[in-house]
Amino acid sequence: MSTGENLLGALLDARGRSARLTHVEQLPGREGEHDEWPDWADPALVAGYRDLGVSLPWRHQVEAADAAWAGRHTVLATSTGSGKSLAYWLPALTAVRADAVAGLLDPGRIESTVRRGSVLYLSPTKALAADQRASLETLLTAADARDIRVATCDGDTPFAERRWVRDHADVVLTNPDYLHFALLPQHRRWARLLANLRYVVIDECHAYRGLFGAHVALVLRRLRRLADHYAGSARVRRTGAPGVTFVLASATTADPAESAARLVGVAPEDVVAVTRDTSRAGRKTFALWQPPALPGFSPFADGASSDDGELRPPEDDPWALPDLGARDASGEPTPTVDDDAASGAPPTDAALILEPEPGSSPAGGPDVGAEPDGLEHARRTATAEAADLVTDLVVAGARALVFTRSRHGAESVADRAREHLREVGPRLGDQVAAYRGGYLPEERRALEKAIRDGTLRALATTNALELGMDISGLDAVVIAGWPGTRVSLWQQAGRAGRRGADGLVVLVAREDPLDQYVVNHPETVFDTPVEATVFDPANPYVLAPHLCAAAAELPLRSAELDTFGAHTRELLDVLVARGALRQRPSGWYWTPEESAAYLTDLRGTGGSPVQVVEAGTGRVLGTVDAANADQTVHPGAVYVHQGVRFVVDALVADDGVALVTREDVPYGTWARWITSTAVKGVDESVAWGPLTLSLGTVEVSTQVVGYDKRRLPDLQLMASEPLDMPPRTLTTKSVWWTAPPEVLAAAGLTAEQVPGALHAAEHASIGLLPLLATCDRWDLGGVSTAVHADTEQATVFVHDAFPGGAGFSERGFRLGATWLRATRDVIAGCACHDGCPACVQSPKCGNANHPLEKAAAVRLLDAVLAHAPH
Repeated sequence: MSTGENLLGALLDARGRSARLTHVEQLPGREGEHDEWPDWADPALVAGYRDLGVSLPWRHQVEAADAAWAGRHTVLATSTGSGKSLAYWLPALTAVRADAVAGLLDPGRIESTVRRGSVLYLSPTKALAADQRASLETLLTAADARDIRVATCDGDTPFAERRWVRDHADVVLTNPDYLHFALLPQHRRWARLLANLRYVVIDECHAYRGLFGAHVALVLRRLRRLADHYAGSARVRRTGAPGVTFVLASATTADPAESAARLVGVAPEDVVAVTRDTSRAGRKTFALWQPPALPGFSPFADGASSDDGELRPPEDDPWALPDLGARDASGEPTPTVDDDAASGAPPTDAALILEPEPGSSPAGGPDVGAEPDGLEHARRTATAEAADLVTDLVVAGARALVFTRSRHGAESVADRAREHLREVGPRLGDQVAAYRGGYLPEERRALEKAIRDGTLRALATTNALELGMDISGLDAVVIAGWPGTRVSLWQQAGRAGRRGADGLVVLVAREDPLDQYVVNHPETVFDTPVEATVFDPANPYVLAPHLCAAAAELPLRSAELDTFGAHTRELLDVLVARGALRQRPSGWYWTPEESAAYLTDLRGTGGSPVQVVEAGTGRVLGTVDAANADQTVHPGAVYVHQGVRFVVDALVADDGVALVTREDVPYGTWARWITSTAVKGVDESVAWGPLTLSLGTVEVSTQVVGYDKRRLPDLQLMASEPLDMPPRTLTTKSVWWTAPPEVLAAAGLTAEQVPGALHAAEHASIGLLPLLATCDRWDLGGVSTAVHADTEQATVFVHDAFPGGAGFSERGFRLGATWLRATRDVIAGCACHDGCPACVQSPKCGNANHPLEKAAAVRLLDAVLAHAPH
């Protein structure tokens, strides 16, 4: 039996769990295919790799490295742990080393100081950049190649160190945020790096999707423009020197060449895609797991919401409490249901891309902690189940990761597992820890080192560890809840059994119809292709501020406009008319004194993080996203950090500080809030008989009004405390349609069916709009309500999940009839009976995908479309 089968057997043998296993898939291993080291590869680097155990590279590594060495833009899209880093570091470091050697051979020539090639490495997270630097230092030490100067430069880098990086570093590791806010606006200080830029490495490029991907694509176009400028103006340029070559590493995604080309701004035929994974892979045992039902437990005890946007019961472990962000709709206590959560990215940790803003409350006007109707029987929570599983894995001697959907979920799993393990052995509890965004950088580095060297046996983590960090030797991965996309699922699963070893993966379902569907329909996981990486750099909402930033860096010339897309000239005319840019015969100029880079926020994080500070010592414990601070570090809140509990004394929002005191209190806290959505203005509307389709501005407002104290561990209510926190609002663009009573009657809907029909239609329409608006599902939010206060009718809203809008809802308005017909056809054409992820279930529903009425949604859309134009 394989390691994965043995570990699964250990889990099933414990506590009579066999009934919880819904499916087991055996993913076969494969023998690796080696190739010879390329002739052009630097001998010292080859020796260094051999010293580190890489006697021969895999064939896909050589194929990608050869293409990059030849100056071809290259994307390598293979599985986690397949050695993608060798494919880009081998040509990049060989080029730098060749230039360094050339300078040593003739140190008296001025060219030697100019032509030494440089490399820029971009990652979506600081943690991944730090991990790559550590790996690079290890390689260069093994190769005795200390002539290559490597440095990390990001927002955490001291200013004195940044000066050294600008003046001397050959390889600079950073992220798109630093590129956008610091390096490009201050490009004259980085002239040496830009003039000699040979390779740009974009790691984990599948993370750049939706609006975030569009922003990063335009940052890269600005980078290319400046690199070309400095290369062309360099006093001495080696004859025939290549331009900048982009090398991208990605998880397995649909159409990697097309996505990579769109990201860097070149034609797809100019990108070499290497997709056949030739690395050795062990056998994986992939188990789908359903926690047991808990008769008599109310699934929605207090309307608490998790940071993935779901109204859910409080976890039976209190530290799975929510990271709540701005809500995206609201309501009066009528039979209504929420949204798809209004976050701008798939469920993710703030240290990664951005913390998602959870979904709306289940109504259409003001509501105070409303308790939606729950399911008849609740199941044990996924975090509690995952904690038990990782406990048994550690006892069995395995090394494991547990991926959770929230920061508090990570703390919950780690805390509960530590308690269980201490009952087995006093020191076992010290071998489990949590890892999440909000920790200090030095804490994260220490945890990464500890899980690598075996000091820790298990980490409970958000998807901050999903991306590319080299953590080898893991035996098992437990995924607590569907992560939102198949790309994320396979990235997380790929952490088990790295470097050719066998491994176990367990996907544990949450109390959500989508999760329940997935674990009972294995074809959803194993027979469905991964998603494409979708983003649109031509979106005028995104392009306009980047044109301003580009003009601020260097005046825009007519010959450069194709770099930014076909309609750039028309958008420049609009910017000139609005006074943002000034046109002169020589080009377009940015004239205001403020920095144009601050016109846009790449990640949509909603402001600077709030620091959590221990009042008595001044010690900074961590950070919380600004959008989440009211719900997680309000006065009186319990804040947990690696199992240690603190109580918040004060939240000073203006200073970005929450003061806390360590107290081992016997309770946890749950925030209570009111949410509202209001139509602030109608830009356009069209009548479809008795219906109206509208486009306009909506304001989504959330206010924390109190919190509950619940005793541990039975979660009995101890007290409810009032709070007077300021409201937080999101003003954005939305498209909405109304269904008056006669349309509902024509659809044959009873009063009980209306909320589920609207909710299902809303989910399906959000799922379809990305096909028409070139966006990602996480770029959108929505709400459906049986009676909305402003429209006074049944209404479905779909809105952009970003302040001011991003053009997606406007696209839905322009194609309203086409959009809703496609929505209807997808629901009606799906082979499922009651609804599934392919039609009406959403991975980010704020009401846990309840209620949903698939058949009623089809009847409703038929009645609506009977009045729509053809």
